[in-house]
Amino acid sequence: MRSRVPITIAAAALIFFAGYAALFIAPDERTMHEIQRVFYFHIGLWTGMYTALGLAFVGNVAWLFTRKPQWDWLGVSSVEVGVASCTGGLITGVLWGKPAWGIWWTWDARLTTCFILWLLYISYLILRGLIEEPQRRATLSAIFGIFAFLDAPLVYASNRLWRTQHPSPVLFGGPDSGLDPRMVRVMLIAMVAIVFVVLLVLADRYRLEKLRHELDELQLAAELRSAAPNSVAAKELS
Repeated sequence: MRSRVPITIAAAALIFFAGYAALFIAPDERTMHEIQRVFYFHIGLWTGMYTALGLAFVGNVAWLFTRKPQWDWLGVSSVEVGVASCTGGLITGVLWGKPAWGIWWTWDARLTTCFILWLLYISYLILRGLIEEPQRRATLSAIFGIFAFLDAPLVYASNRLWRTQHPSPVLFGGPDSGLDPRMVRVMLIAMVAIVFVVLLVLADRYRLEKLRHELDELQLAAELRSAAPNSVAAKELS
């Protein structure tokens, strides 16, 4: 537990420095001005989402091949953290979009595929809550999780495949890749900070899922132990 203290302090320091850099180190953007500073955390949240959902995909596939509960724990933990990051990405996108585009929302390819991805993983969590039997729940949710992840590459490629209201890619070969170097550095700092926090929260969520599994096993063992004397007494009476 003590080892978590310096890690948590490091995560808080990273987020604080990323916020400071976004507000005071990054230069003013000549067309959007101050609202553009949302961009740094908007991109960081999507990076955190892809990280979490990528780990969920690994967990879902590994569960189907191994049937080890650890992979199911990773799957559901990663999806919950990924949904939180996706929600933050959608909210910061709306806050950015209104001043930049003059509208809160538009059903273009990028925003629509993002919203579908969010709905798919919300459905994943609802599905898990509807199934009580652990093995069946893990298997069905893993299959659904793999299906849901198919939308993630489409979200990433949407503004490359179609003309959208969303800006063109600004990195990795996009036509608008000529960002000020200071903007790129601040964006990378924010991405690293948010991914670090995402992994930290995911580790805690994984431990919680492990404890839930152990609690379920203890409850099952207690029920079997209490049922055994009753069955013996019933046999004696008969």
